[in-house]
Amino acid sequence: MDNITALGMQARQQAMLDRLHNTAAVASSGGIGASTFIAPGADFQGVNSARDLSFSQVLNNAIDNVDAMQHAAGAKQKAIELGQSDDLAGAMIESQKASVAFSAMMQVRNKLTTALDEVMNTPL
Repeated sequence: MDNITALGMQARQQAMLDRLHNTAAVASSGGIGASTFIAPGADFQGVNSARDLSFSQVLNNAIDNVDAMQHAAGAKQKAIELGQSDDLAGAMIESQKASVAFSAMMQVRNKLTTALDEVMNTPL
């Protein structure tokens, strides 16, 4: 009986080790989240240079990016609810990414509001 348990344990450990190696290979190849990073000097939806960038364009692009993340998370959650997908972990990760992005956007909004209030209250 102990031999059967030991063999099962070894097979499970080998399966876990294989999954770890696969995850490491995908992560090192840039397969996970590679599209979420913005390279320095990257184009912002057709804007070619920093001279052409305006603050409103950057802000609108950031808001659109957060909106897209929230829609992607919602689509994954809906697929789980309808039984079309069983990737609960992926849906939770997308939901957390969208939540963190939204929180960061709200902090930027709060900082901008505070800065605007300070400018408005500056004596001339």
